Amino acid sequence: ARIPIASVVYSSARQLIDSFQSPAEAAKKVVLIEFPSEHMKTVGLVTRTFRAADTGEELAAVYVPTTPNPTSGYVEIVPVERLVWLDWSTSEAIQFIVSAGVAAPQKINYRTLAEEKRDQR
Repeated sequence: ARIPIASVVYSSARQLIDSFQSPAEAAKKVVLIEFPSEHMKTVGLVTRTFRAADTGEELAAVYVPTTPNPTSGYVEIVPVERLVWLDWSTSEAIQFIVSAGVAAPQKINYRTLAEEKRDQR
């Protein structure tokens, strides 16, 4: 904790782990984002939401874990309206990622709410 860079890394990692272990919050964290193109999706975990200072748009910081080691990954900032919210727990999402998709629910949402509404018209 006394080493400057190490303390930042450790405290950030600790906050990330703690946020995923909160049962109340965990249910609303698993999403799909468009990656690496708009016709493909990847599983991500919403770590926080905030507003864009210039447009007021609601944005989400989405942690995208990598296979097979979910402790490595990257963060994407995504407009909330472009997220596909899944009803998976964080444990199910991590299991999906570690297993390279072998362990997965039988059904998955693939479109955003806006896309679903548009298609129903």
